[in-house]
Amino acid sequence: MTIYGTALLAVCHLIGIITGDLFGRALGMETNVGGVGIAMLLLIIARIYLHKAGLLCATSECGVHYWGSIYIPVVVAMAMQQNMVAALRGGPAALIAAVGSVVLCGLFVSFINRMEPDTDVQKEGK
Repeated sequence: MTIYGTALLAVCHLIGIITGDLFGRALGMETNVGGVGIAMLLLIIARIYLHKAGLLCATSECGVHYWGSIYIPVVVAMAMQQNMVAALRGGPAALIAAVGSVVLCGLFVSFINRMEPDTDVQKEGK
């Protein structure tokens, strides 16, 4: 059942939105800066941590994996709704925040991928 990952997704989403709002205010903007991306990273990190600690049963892990997989299309759909012209009129802070978040997300994804142990399928392909 995929419903098991919903609570973890909700907690990560709330923390991400709050953190994104705080980042936006720290940069002098009254908007959320990267909250959904932060939530996605938190979900990935939480899943890895809970898996390593042995706190996820197989069913719960499948649910978390499902929500992690479907979260990316949701993020893309939400990003399409943003007004790019208004963001560019916000000044260089919006551009710096956008470029910085892309770079940081790339670094985090690379770091997280290196934390995951190689699976048997990946070892066979090498």
